[in-house]
Amino acid sequence: MKPKVYLTRLLPPAVMARLEEETQLTWHRDDHVATKAVIIAGAKDCDALLCNITDPVDAEILAACPCLKVVANFGVGFNNIDVAAATVRKIPVTNTPGVLTDPTADIAFALLLAAARRIGEGERLVRAQQWTGWNPMQLLGADVSGATLGLIGFGRIGKAMAKRARAFDMRLLYWNRTRLSPEEEQACGATYMSKEDLLKISDYVSLHVAYTPETHHLLGVAQFAMMKPTAFVINTARGPVVDEAALVQALQSKTIAGAGLDVFEREPELHSGLYECENAILAPHLGSATIGTRTKMGMIALENLLAACSGQRPPNCVNPDIFA
Repeated sequence: MKPKVYLTRLLPPAVMARLEEETQLTWHRDDHVATKAVIIAGAKDCDALLCNITDPVDAEILAACPCLKVVANFGVGFNNIDVAAATVRKIPVTNTPGVLTDPTADIAFALLLAAARRIGEGERLVRAQQWTGWNPMQLLGADVSGATLGLIGFGRIGKAMAKRARAFDMRLLYWNRTRLSPEEEQACGATYMSKEDLLKISDYVSLHVAYTPETHHLLGVAQFAMMKPTAFVINTARGPVVDEAALVQALQSKTIAGAGLDVFEREPELHSGLYECENAILAPHLGSATIGTRTKMGMIALENLLAACSGQRPPNCVNPDIFA
């Protein structure tokens, strides 16, 4: 028998084709986040729940869906799922790691360039038909080539960001929970520093950490005060890593020069002050938004749920203790 799967949101065509061929698929057809009641109604008799990072899957949902053999998350992060509650019920929770490195690094560097060179302000000026022609003092931005980039978090995405920065002859600093070996540092061309020293020195600070209680509001009032008034913050990690209210204050007071953001503290809501910050580039969580990447994510999620539904340990299980 094909496993019964409930999907919370439409996925790329190749993924949908495989789901419809290899599973008994039911899916939420409205183009908005499914409510808890909708998820329970759809998944209550299903073997698998294929959800998105925007779907809170809590203990109530898990209790109301007693047939679940797996919760397969479409995304690397899984803080939307009550993993502890799933573990108690011996339900594997899976994610889709390993495919977001390059697209996320690409958009992080795109945000860095756009913030530095004031692309957002320029684009709005042209669209408003207010551009009167070239002016030697118009929208002067910051140099990128030769500047200092500080990377907070130096895993796969942080290292991919460093690789892009080297093409711009940037000086690379990093802080990571675990310091690299001298050989790795030399290969990456990056110098280890404390977070405090990195913030004081860097022209651009790019965040590449996982979201945990320890990284909640990693950047706040005190950290922005350490930075140079000419510095920029780039966040493609998780929104709550940055204290958004403190960021707005720093941008408005010119404590820092600008920001490039792809994630926000309470998506899709933003701190109201951000909308008025001309010195912020605001992107709608596009880090993995290429057809190739989203298709790979869907295929990984599908392989995870097929394995779990057949009684095997899924390849990307975030609570492997249930198999001990």
